[in-house]
Amino acid sequence: MTATAQGPNRPDSAAVTDALAQGGCGEVHGDAGYRAQYSADASNYRQIPLAVVFPRERRHVLNTIAVCRRLGVPITSRGAGTSTSGQAVGSGVVLDFSRYFNRLLALDPCARTATVQPGIVLDDLQRAAGEHDLLFGADPSTHSRCTLGGMIGNNACGSHSLAWGRTAENVSELEVVTYRGTVLRLGEMTRAEIDEAVAVGDDRAELIASLHRLAERNLATLRTGLGRFPRQVSGYALEHLLPERRFNLARALVGSEGTLAVILSATVRLMAAPPARALVVLGYHDACAAADAVPALLGHRLLALEGLDQALTDIVARAETRRAIDTLPSAQAWLFAELGGQEEELPRLAEELTTAAGQTAGFTGHEIVTDPVRARQLWRIREDGAGLATRLPDGSEAWPGWEDAAVPPDRLGSYLRRFTELLTRHHLQGAVYGHFGEGCLHVRINFDFTTDQGTAVFRAFVTDAAELVAAHGGSLSGEHGDGQARSELLPLMYAPDMIALFEQFKGIWDPDNGLNPGMIVDPLPVDGNLRVSPHRTPLPLTTVFPFHADDGDFAKVTRRCVGVGKCRSAAPRGDVMCPSYRVTLDEKDSTRGRARLLYEMTQGEVITDGWRSTEVRDALDLCLSCKGCSTDCPVGVDMATYKSEFLHHHYKGRLRPASHYSMGWLPLLSRLAARTPRLVNALTASRLAPVVKRLGGIASERDIPRFADQTFLTWFRSRTHEEDGHRGPVMLWVDSFNNHFSPDVLKAGVAVLEHAGYRVQVPEGTQCCGLTWITTGQLGAARRIARRTANALAPAAHAGVPVVGLEPSCTAALKTDLPELLNGDSDAAALARSTVTLAELLLRRTPGWRPPRIDVRSLSQTHCHQYATSGFGADSALLEAMGVDNSVLNSGCCGLAGNFGFEHGHYDVSVAAGEQVLLPAVRAATPDTVILADGFSCRTQITQRTDRSGTHLAELIARALPPRSRPARTLHQQTRNPRCD
Repeated sequence: MTATAQGPNRPDSAAVTDALAQGGCGEVHGDAGYRAQYSADASNYRQIPLAVVFPRERRHVLNTIAVCRRLGVPITSRGAGTSTSGQAVGSGVVLDFSRYFNRLLALDPCARTATVQPGIVLDDLQRAAGEHDLLFGADPSTHSRCTLGGMIGNNACGSHSLAWGRTAENVSELEVVTYRGTVLRLGEMTRAEIDEAVAVGDDRAELIASLHRLAERNLATLRTGLGRFPRQVSGYALEHLLPERRFNLARALVGSEGTLAVILSATVRLMAAPPARALVVLGYHDACAAADAVPALLGHRLLALEGLDQALTDIVARAETRRAIDTLPSAQAWLFAELGGQEEELPRLAEELTTAAGQTAGFTGHEIVTDPVRARQLWRIREDGAGLATRLPDGSEAWPGWEDAAVPPDRLGSYLRRFTELLTRHHLQGAVYGHFGEGCLHVRINFDFTTDQGTAVFRAFVTDAAELVAAHGGSLSGEHGDGQARSELLPLMYAPDMIALFEQFKGIWDPDNGLNPGMIVDPLPVDGNLRVSPHRTPLPLTTVFPFHADDGDFAKVTRRCVGVGKCRSAAPRGDVMCPSYRVTLDEKDSTRGRARLLYEMTQGEVITDGWRSTEVRDALDLCLSCKGCSTDCPVGVDMATYKSEFLHHHYKGRLRPASHYSMGWLPLLSRLAARTPRLVNALTASRLAPVVKRLGGIASERDIPRFADQTFLTWFRSRTHEEDGHRGPVMLWVDSFNNHFSPDVLKAGVAVLEHAGYRVQVPEGTQCCGLTWITTGQLGAARRIARRTANALAPAAHAGVPVVGLEPSCTAALKTDLPELLNGDSDAAALARSTVTLAELLLRRTPGWRPPRIDVRSLSQTHCHQYATSGFGADSALLEAMGVDNSVLNSGCCGLAGNFGFEHGHYDVSVAAGEQVLLPAVRAATPDTVILADGFSCRTQITQRTDRSGTHLAELIARALPPRSRPARTLHQQTRNPRCD
């Protein structure tokens, strides 16, 4: 087999990038930023590519291959980059199909087929198929971002392959191109079709003839060594070359990990969706008992049978998910069994299943889940497993590397016991979960890649584990592919004659070894190209934030991102992460892309100028600091905090962007404006407004919000208190936004709190949470302001006085950012414990208070920071108690996000984020529907982009109070935007 160019003859990045750009290959990037972003996938491995290509058309793919072949540069095909085995990274050119080459080409509901480009996301295909009550059978947990091309490359399976098969069983036809440029359409072939193809005598004929000869000469080996059980994914699927399998070259190519050909299109099989489903949760004493029970349950028409160990659920911190877990049947492990069929027959099927489970050893109880919301919450735990398991309950890092082995299901219990013993012998631990119904286990293990000894333990462990799997008749890979993680170990599973057949198969397809070299055959070492290496010393980077969970080590902080790519979900799914990626669909604008760049910054190899890196700065530019990733990312990546830290160091001692002064110092500037608000408003609405915006770094398309004629603090300190306050004092946090721009919100808060029996107080002087300084990375000033605020509120906080925040972003800052900035400060910690939202106080700390009844319909936009810190549960419960018919928008971020949407250059992304769900929903709402939005940014976005106005929860309640409880000044009653009347 010929090797592609390596060593001194290998062209450099600039030469390759230039050749690709000149060769009509689509969008080409060879800069350090893109190369850093594509240096890793979701595995333990790291290879810096020479260039990244984003093909838009078929000819771009063909041209890229031609250029790479001429230069002798290898090609790695990539979809979402969620591979856990290292086959989506390479040292040559990376072809990313996900951004543009992702169309649905045809869908035939009668034939139940769809033809797609390789970059299409599975969920997009499922949505299109769902319009005809059809679905694609394979559904890995990464379905919101994984691509069909990647699924074909790995032979992905997912939870429902038990009923609907692997990707291979659902592929009908492939159109592919080899490294030498031969285009082929592949599928089943009869002997007559083979003979006809060979007779043509072209390159395609030669390839088909060689493959047919390979199969004919090795029938016995193929029949006995491959296809022994469904999850035997390791190696090449040569069993599909057998005549009884109709010499199906398309299915033989599935699972080849991009080593044989590049996919141009795929025709896949669709199937009818079950009319109804039911989830049955079965509890067991431990994971081994759950594994032992599997054979007894497989005869019950199951769609899925998934296993979870309590070690995995113990990692979950998200409050909503935690509550769902805490109500599971008492157990140390669970099986999630899904049934499908007619709705009326599901109770009987569930009862039969639980009866059978009750007769298995170690069974502790069951729950039949009929609430679809709860079912989604529980399935989310399983879907997030790959991310959750990367941090063990003690906070230590855990890694893939042996996350995908499979054995025949009747041997799963034995294998799991031996596997657990193997972990103990190597002084390792990990959380087990996976597709128990098909004998496939996933686990992340606390390997220590930072030392030579830890790396040696890793190699020894995976070698022993491979031998253990082989002894149980299993497969090193059950769906993730071999990649660099397992290819070197294949001789422990397969006999030499099978390994030789794999090499011949690769040689027929790719004699130049130009496609994903080092995978499956001629393998790279399992402990080579490690992303975390003891031989690479991270830069010594001192941080302001303490990052306790990562031992104050910023390199470890950035390693939190293990690449599972949940941030690359393009459609809102009840979450927030990641609004900028949803708009641009560019890896650099995803949480993962930014984390990759920050990690490479700590390594100093590709990104060489540390905190001063312009590549990192540019990647962080479109981060909205929404904090959605801190909750939605299974590993808790908090890009908003990382951005603040980076900006602090990047601009230290240097001139900052104008917006950092105009909006970062907004609380202080607002106090000055409050002295002459009418004059300031006249100026910002005059012909000089464009100049003001330009000087302030403000987007020209934005209207500058008007300052109120009177601040809330001025009003409050001049009012007469009439309520008795029998419940005692409550401290109302006076945020800068509502104080200066919408004081009616705070006035409404006073009315509601006094009606509930509280004596309302406000902090002495003028306090600030420092949020605007934090988001712009001015952490020195932010810390000084935070300390002053903590000191001012310390007496109330230590006395147990609730601190009620009405602006979600400021409330979140008091709860999370201040105690982090003031690391170890007892006053800041007390303030964080005392801080509550209005709904939390009224619902959970005000016994006996009855909210007014309000017969109204509403739409709620949850502020991102509230979503990330306290959630919307208390608000929903309070609205329900009030009789409000409320719908919570599945909108994610509003797009304005504090200073972000006002900054020059951000307007288009800001508006596009809002237009995904929020703004269309507001426009479609009936005139009598109240638009609830507690966040000042959310209300501003609604006001500036629709003809409606947002209402704060406090205002909604205050309007329904008896007249004497209302604030002194009449609250705005309209739900329309006054500027549009």
